[in-house]
Amino acid sequence: MARTPIRKLLVANRGEIARRVMRTARAMGIATVAVFSEPDAREPFVVEADEAVPIGGDSPATSYLNLQAIMEAARLSNADALHPGYGFLSEQPSLARACEEAGIVFVGPPAEVMEMVGSKLTAKGIAREAGVPTLDFWALPAAGGEGGGGVDPRAAATAAGYPVLVKASAGGGGRGMRVVREAVDLEAAVESAMREAASAFGDPTVFIEHYVERPRHVEVQIFGDRYGKVSHLFERECSIQRRYQKIIEECPVESLDEHVRQGMYGAAEAIGRAIGYVGAGTVEFLVDGAGNFWFMEVNARLQVEHAVTEAVTGVDLVRVQIMLAEGEKLESALGPCEVRGHAIEARLYAEDPSRDYLPSAGRISRFRIPDLPGLRVDASVETGSEVGVLYDPMLAKVIASAPRREEAAGVLAAALSSARIHGVMTNRALLVAILHDAEFLAGAIDTGFLDRHPPAELARSGGLPSEHARLVHGAVAALGLQALRREQAGVLAGLPSGWRNNESGYQWVRLSDERGALLVRYRMGDGRSGSRRAKPIAITVEQLSLDESSLPEGLSGSSPSSLDVALWDVQPGCVDIEEGGIRRRYEIDHPSHASAPAAVFVDGPDGSSVFQVGERFPLAAGSSGAPSLVAPMPGTVTKVGVAPGQAVEMGETLVVLEAMKMEHELKAPSAGVVDRMDVVVGEVVALGQVLAVMKQGDGETIL
Repeated sequence: MARTPIRKLLVANRGEIARRVMRTARAMGIATVAVFSEPDAREPFVVEADEAVPIGGDSPATSYLNLQAIMEAARLSNADALHPGYGFLSEQPSLARACEEAGIVFVGPPAEVMEMVGSKLTAKGIAREAGVPTLDFWALPAAGGEGGGGVDPRAAATAAGYPVLVKASAGGGGRGMRVVREAVDLEAAVESAMREAASAFGDPTVFIEHYVERPRHVEVQIFGDRYGKVSHLFERECSIQRRYQKIIEECPVESLDEHVRQGMYGAAEAIGRAIGYVGAGTVEFLVDGAGNFWFMEVNARLQVEHAVTEAVTGVDLVRVQIMLAEGEKLESALGPCEVRGHAIEARLYAEDPSRDYLPSAGRISRFRIPDLPGLRVDASVETGSEVGVLYDPMLAKVIASAPRREEAAGVLAAALSSARIHGVMTNRALLVAILHDAEFLAGAIDTGFLDRHPPAELARSGGLPSEHARLVHGAVAALGLQALRREQAGVLAGLPSGWRNNESGYQWVRLSDERGALLVRYRMGDGRSGSRRAKPIAITVEQLSLDESSLPEGLSGSSPSSLDVALWDVQPGCVDIEEGGIRRRYEIDHPSHASAPAAVFVDGPDGSSVFQVGERFPLAAGSSGAPSLVAPMPGTVTKVGVAPGQAVEMGETLVVLEAMKMEHELKAPSAGVVDRMDVVVGEVVALGQVLAVMKQGDGETIL
């Protein structure tokens, strides 16, 4: 079979994925074509492509999941090949088949192979026939009888034995997965998993299997060519997960028994040969503490975490994909490979781990990750990018490689700690805390790691600034905000920050973060210049209790901490202070968002903090409107679980929102009666929009 060189490649994806694929294509002398939805029109991947084609509306269904629009873009741009990336249509046989019919090279497996592995149920059957260990599984009725007959969920769960895992047959990325520990929760979990699977993958099919407690999640990279050759390219550790989605991955897997390692290599290649695999794929396994392993699924595409394999082997996996699609033999495309050193990847998400990983949307006012030896950054955003709620919340993957695992973890932690990411909340502090954790560094990890070490505990132990540094950051934030107000002043704008012609009273600002509220009081002095020495200022930071955080009247905080601060320089974007005899320079950013509370970002050598800024002149108590359940993020209502007049118990799900491809249940924190529901299924809601109001006793209350 002759090799057919690719001249122009259309990437049917977005963000970091598209940028990654196009980077290799350019290095191979291949022209690139991007496709983009309306919200993505100005994103980096569009600008970087040689050509770009608009493909429709603002939702995935009308753009990146629109097969007709993708194929029309390929025709319009005269692309002779298409790379699906990962996610969206990447595992849809219909895309591969459409490319074949149009005479376009599809950089991925043939449609018939994708059909076999696209259903986890079918793939498990193939694995069993190939002699690969698998867990018993039961397809539910929505599967149409596929792979297990479509049994009653309760009977399936009983047969599997609690706890059980309800899992989508199509797709991946942790979507459509629910762990159920008690029979009373099964019905709701199945319903939610089916709904999420249908939304994410267009297929509501789910199945049930026994849930293995705290296994390791290990995957094996495979490649296959058109001539029947299949080979592995080592393994990756993917056990650090939140919501069944990977957030830290590594290559190789340390402390893995060599017999188990070789067994998984052989099993992965056996499955690849059984299905006639072509291109890049990943075979995923669960491994328990006794060294038993079970096949989970085959992902018929490149994985997000492929970069760690590239870092330790020196092999460009996208280049190999393209060469195999051109008809190259595996031996020529891949060549001899070995693992050198260790690589760790962290997924940087726009989310708030302290609030159950709630997605964060907004404009990236600053995005900068330092360029360190051994560091690679694959980012979907840059300064000025908009982060919406329609797509996955991953901002970037950051990869560090070094001769030893401990060194790689140190480089990655240092890079994340000194990164400047402003405008949205991120999981940066959680990632740093994991990388510093003694258990992680010892390699004692499994999928239950974050269950044993909740994000709040981890962040406080190693990812967030110390309590004293937090107080200093609060003081720095107050000074930076005061300088900003002085800069924006309409009168006396030329005077230095904090200038007074005589001594005045304290100024103050109220700040809050995931640890609570702070009241910062400061008095700047006369602000006169002329001295080369730092000027002492009077400043105290007080921890506020919950009922003091609004401070409607007397500014009566508690636990005051007087800081020993001298001011060298203060600007809206930079504060240079001497505190406790040590001089430090802090960067300040205070992006303005009309859709969110004002925030101030503080970055310094002693860590980073993000504070929400309270109203300087709050309303008097009782003057605000009736409290209500409000949307904690923009999103789409996928379920309304209650009706007006209905009594609800504490913890009962009232509304389900979908944002950034995940469902988020909004629950009642106390018992009461629903007074009114202000939203319906399918409605797109804004941040802070009232969803419902509940009566508790004689009045209305927050749900």
